[in-house]
Amino acid sequence: MSRPKIISQLKEKNPKLNRYQLEIILDTFFNSIVNALEKKRPVELRSFGTFFIKEIKEKFSSRNPKTGETIYVPKKNKVRFRASKKFQEYLNQ
Repeated sequence: MSRPKIISQLKEKNPKLNRYQLEIILDTFFNSIVNALEKKRPVELRSFGTFFIKEIKEKFSSRNPKTGETIYVPKKNKVRFRASKKFQEYLNQ
């Protein structure tokens, strides 16, 4: 779902708020998630799931699949999402 579609759905459910106010609310929500993840703190949304940072170790013996040569891959952080039990039950009905 795209950002404009989310804003239009919020507008339908909250007709008193204008589009600009809804954009600010949505931006604030997503920026707070990003800021917490930058500090490597998990973000838990009850009944939905948890966003967290997982550190991927560096690899010294990875291979380039095209050429077959050995390459070095530095460590990096990846964002992961773990769905809550309620959300998983809802998806698997």
